[in-house]
Amino acid sequence: MDAAKPASGLYSPLEGMDREAVAARKFDRLGELLNHAFAHSGEFRSRLEAAGLVPSDIASWDDFARIPPLGKKQLLALQDGGAGLARLLTGGVAGLRRIYQSPGPLYDPEGPGPDYWGWAEAFYAAGFARGDLVQMTFSYHLTPAGLMLEEPLLELGCAVIPAGPGNTDVQIDLMTRLPVTGFVGMTSYLDVIADKARERGLDLHRDFRLRTAFVAAERLPESLRQKVQDAFAMTIRQGYGTADVGCIAYECSELTGMHVSSRGILEICEPGTGRPLPAGEIGEVVFTPFVNAYPLIRLATGDLSRLDDAPCPCGRTSPRLTGILGRADDTAKVKGQFIYPAQAAEVAAGFPAIAAWQIVVRNPDGKDAIEVRLCCSEPLDTAAFAARFQERLKLRPQVTVLPAEETIAPGAPRLIDQRRFD
Repeated sequence: MDAAKPASGLYSPLEGMDREAVAARKFDRLGELLNHAFAHSGEFRSRLEAAGLVPSDIASWDDFARIPPLGKKQLLALQDGGAGLARLLTGGVAGLRRIYQSPGPLYDPEGPGPDYWGWAEAFYAAGFARGDLVQMTFSYHLTPAGLMLEEPLLELGCAVIPAGPGNTDVQIDLMTRLPVTGFVGMTSYLDVIADKARERGLDLHRDFRLRTAFVAAERLPESLRQKVQDAFAMTIRQGYGTADVGCIAYECSELTGMHVSSRGILEICEPGTGRPLPAGEIGEVVFTPFVNAYPLIRLATGDLSRLDDAPCPCGRTSPRLTGILGRADDTAKVKGQFIYPAQAAEVAAGFPAIAAWQIVVRNPDGKDAIEVRLCCSEPLDTAAFAARFQERLKLRPQVTVLPAEETIAPGAPRLIDQRRFD
């Protein structure tokens, strides 16, 4: 069952405007952003000058594509553990509301404004409205997800329960004792809640009042969406964004893909070159948000997708992403966290017994699982290794020490993603 109803109207006027008019408005806003960033961001000024450009050279979309993209690994190096963050900010920390930390570590500054990350448009399209009581199951500790997604709900007039992740029995108590109509988190966790509630003898239709879920941070197989929607007789809509730039795209009531947000410029580009690709071709998602405090111009996310520019019956005129189709680099997102092999290498280096290692990601029964396969020259304290790995990468692995006759070949991939999605 899909209980979705079309949202009444659109959140932003740009959502329903003619595409040429939208492009013209966005290009005007882009010009303002480029001038501001060139004047105040050392990183962007250096990147533009290295390409032999100044803002006045950017007179067309083709000119814009001449600006070298900024990759996530470049961003990690530029931040240099926090020491280089000042070169990326346009006004120092004085104009910021918060700074979060993501694995890497990467620091994610939040500038001024009630919905800095631009998710209100996405929640509105999903059907959230004044009077909803929403249970937030993303983390509020250091990572941006909880507060990033709470702010737009408050803008729409919703009340929020800052539940955070885990404590499933407490989550169920909240949902059944209070009139909770909305859920924000990962679909796989909502599925866990459903299973646990059934174990407690609860009726998911009678004892819960959930109407809408907004999910992110993991891929959403249609089979899992349908399973959980049917379980609660509710609607599930997904959004896509990053901790760096916020909202990039989101689903509408028609489920024809994820509409590109009106708050920035999205390109699908050839990985490694930044050359924009036409609609229908698979490439890397490159996004430029219209924010002045921390201007990440042409940020290459590392995610692969394609654009569908066919009209959508919902009335929104923006093209749509057809899902996240893989990674352009050697990272993978597991349970909402990116795995960087370089971080795993740091952990392995602390255990002299480890001669070789490899990470394998699978999704049996639709739930992500991570295994670290180890070749060891002597006995290893696997519990200590697992704890150190979890501390560094924020994910608890299954640790497998391979028998002596089984090896990991030199040059073998450090990360293997064996997940299957329907």
